[in-house]
Amino acid sequence: MELRQLEYFIAVAEEGSFTRGARRVRVAQSAVSATIQKLERELGLPLFVREAAGVVLTDAGTALLPEARGLLSAERRARDTVDQVRGGLRGTIRIGTLTSIGVRPASRGLLVVDLPKVLGRFHVTHPQVTFQLRTSPRGSAGHLEAIVAGELDLAMVGTRNHPDGVKLHHLGSIPWCFICPRRHRLADATSVMLEDLADETFVDFPPGWGNRTMTDRAFAGAGIVRNIPFEAADQETALGLVRNGLGVTLAPRAGNEDEEGIAIIDIDDDSLCLPIAMATPSDRHPSAATAALLASILRAVGRTEAASPVVAGRRP
Repeated sequence: MELRQLEYFIAVAEEGSFTRGARRVRVAQSAVSATIQKLERELGLPLFVREAAGVVLTDAGTALLPEARGLLSAERRARDTVDQVRGGLRGTIRIGTLTSIGVRPASRGLLVVDLPKVLGRFHVTHPQVTFQLRTSPRGSAGHLEAIVAGELDLAMVGTRNHPDGVKLHHLGSIPWCFICPRRHRLADATSVMLEDLADETFVDFPPGWGNRTMTDRAFAGAGIVRNIPFEAADQETALGLVRNGLGVTLAPRAGNEDEEGIAIIDIDDDSLCLPIAMATPSDRHPSAATAALLASILRAVGRTEAASPVVAGRRP
């Protein structure tokens, strides 16, 4: 069994397709297929069920996947150790990012941390470190699962909770506000309470996103069942729906002050303040490159590891 075989196996398993897996490892699909077939012959069991729509792991493949990830992780750590002796950081850091939390265009304000800027500076200092940036259709929940599974080294998440196997390094918190069309009955209010919003039609993020989980819990705690016929995976779409009278939403004030056609109103509820953190595995040592990048991100928000408490919470 070769590490290259395991790398291809993991890529196909995570992408759900030989085509996408081959594209990810930048190797011809025929070579990836041949390598995995050889691995299956060596193990004596099929690892995938080949279907027209893609591939599905067999029981053997499911059992092999975490072991394969562990072996590749150990191999990366061994290389990092040698590279530190040789001098200079090397390797690839797999980073989960959020589509709507982090940095906005310069004219619209910084929300938490300018991650592209941090990565750019880090690349200048450590040019042999590369990055793989990934988003998740399930937002923070998807990133947390990927950290536990060993699919990501580092991820920006918005959450009050974390599963076992994850450590959260706090970056800051973002208060959420009520956003409605300018012609809305509450548009001129100075603040609102959750009870004032009980009969509203909402535009919100999909389930699994940190801010959706936060707002769902806040309204459930107030005994309010919301009407949410519209879901949007980014704030621009959500604000467009609000601007055109299809509903109201909750979002940060920062970065949205100059939006036309909407009103932004404070909410009198302390639970609607979303902690933003970098998530790392708590049961695996990070690579030297990952540890250095995390330190750079914490410095960018004026924090150090000693002054960066883990966000409280257990399972989402």
